[in-house]
Amino acid sequence: MATTADLRNGLVINFNHDLFQVIEFQHVKPGKGNAFVRTKLKSLTSGKVLDNTFSSGATISPVRVERHKFQFLYKDDVGFNFMNSETFDQVLIDEKLITNADLMKDGQEVEILINTETDAALLCELPPFVELVVTYSEPGLKGDTANSPKKAIEVETGARIMVPLFIEEGQKIKVDTRTYDYVERVKS
Repeated sequence: MATTADLRNGLVINFNHDLFQVIEFQHVKPGKGNAFVRTKLKSLTSGKVLDNTFSSGATISPVRVERHKFQFLYKDDVGFNFMNSETFDQVLIDEKLITNADLMKDGQEVEILINTETDAALLCELPPFVELVVTYSEPGLKGDTANSPKKAIEVETGARIMVPLFIEEGQKIKVDTRTYDYVERVKS
């Protein structure tokens, strides 16, 4: 058992008969009353985020997880297939366990959280940024530059992203996988 003093970002805990990952936490010591810890927890089964407050010193039950690097192979009717980069073992993961699956391309390296007690995959995370080729882009209107306008484009994985008007088909762009934001053009 652990206490709230052991909370940290990324920690997986067993809470309310479900597994949750700590997204953020904050220790609060008000001038009056007892200290407490505010947390944002993400359910690893449903993906929902909830706010919870623990009293300071409360016991929590952490779950031991390991992060392993896997390579995305292909998607079929059952789910997404990955291969462990070290052992070459293959694992099948349901789409709901993958954050932003529509930004993942073949051969993409990802990290998969695995529960060491049950050897079950809990969550698949893409790297913070990916480089994708623009496959479809509407033409930007000349002179339409007030208020930093954006247009919708489609990338090689099928995802739609809002980008500045100067982005054209065939260009490679860097995308933030957490927010779907355009970051920059990639020079080849």
